[in-house]
Amino acid sequence: MASTILSSRNSDAEISLSVEVWKEGSSHVAYASELDISSCGKTAGQAKSHLREAISLFMEEAARMGTLAAILEEAGFERRGKSYRPRPILTREKMRLALPAA
Repeated sequence: MASTILSSRNSDAEISLSVEVWKEGSSHVAYASELDISSCGKTAGQAKSHLREAISLFMEEAARMGTLAAILEEAGFERRGKSYRPRPILTREKMRLALPAA
């Protein structure tokens, strides 16, 4: 998992997001879990580029509607000056569970 920083096109404000990328068939998927937004592309780089565009458009529309600050707060972001940072993750681990018999 990589961390990336996105800047709004018409602003100096920045947001820091975690981005996960994986392959599904012949496509790559890029996912920003903090905002629950994903995109895909033929390559990992293309998927991340499409994700950046999707997030930028989402944030621009939310800002236009006056709901961006509320959305980011609800998603767990904290504003620090001109930057938004996600809440700190205390642990990240995998869990294995048995599925019930079908």
